[in-house]
Amino acid sequence: MAWWSRTQGLAAEPKKSVPKGIWIKCERCASTLYEADLDIAHRVCTSCNHHFRLPTQMRIEHSVDEGSWEEHDRALESTDPLGFRVDGKKYVDQIKSTGKKVGPGDAYRAGTAAIGGIPVEAGFFVFEFMGGSMGSVVGEKITRQFERAVVHRRPAIMFCASGGARMQEGVLSLMQMAKTSAARSRLREARVPYISVLLHPTTGGVAASVAMLGDIILAEPDALIGFAGPRVIEQTIRQQLPPGFQRSEFLLEHGMVDHIVHRKDLKATLERTLRWFERGRDPTRQTGQVGDIVDLPSE
Repeated sequence: MAWWSRTQGLAAEPKKSVPKGIWIKCERCASTLYEADLDIAHRVCTSCNHHFRLPTQMRIEHSVDEGSWEEHDRALESTDPLGFRVDGKKYVDQIKSTGKKVGPGDAYRAGTAAIGGIPVEAGFFVFEFMGGSMGSVVGEKITRQFERAVVHRRPAIMFCASGGARMQEGVLSLMQMAKTSAARSRLREARVPYISVLLHPTTGGVAASVAMLGDIILAEPDALIGFAGPRVIEQTIRQQLPPGFQRSEFLLEHGMVDHIVHRKDLKATLERTLRWFERGRDPTRQTGQVGDIVDLPSE
């Protein structure tokens, strides 16, 4: 075979395509990363520390003790009370198709688990399910999570990643802001700790309600956190926003977040925080001793 072809150029071997899902380009530094290595690094770029979005199942595995996760309320499913349609597609069909891709459970997964041996009631927004939007089912699951935390005197931990209230449920989704905030208030009255972990992105009605009501608020680096998006705000007020506006570092600087934690350190930070709550109940308790949860100090 000739080494040159007028129509094909160099007569090289057939091109071997790279299988999909093997390599990925970093959104920030454009480095080409091997997917398997990225998973080992908790999906954090090894070149620039950019935090990729972490699939919910992987998030659960990285956050709680192995074998301790017991999920609750998985069978709860959204209905279509408003008969909502967008672009000719029914909301109920959208729920079914998304559920087939992501799995049952809607946009929130809640369960009992342990972190460093300490029992907790943990909840995870599922961003893969319609952008982690909060509808009636999500609000109900959060409420039940907080109620279990009160009954069993276990700290509540929420990992937030959401685009906000679910427009397909109209005012019913907006009601979940008040419902979850009221449930959080009962948690506070019972003096049971609540830790909120803000991920990228935490926006809309979720950011304007239960996500920002934690006794301790942690955030991952460079997470977008706010109600309306920066572009919407700029167009509304007709002013240029300061650099880094609505990013977790900006919120830390302005007192809206307590601490920014690298993903690889998040579980250890949660464990230290839980130990701190425990020791607050009894100053004579030794570090690492597991027992009843601390009563929060009076304001």
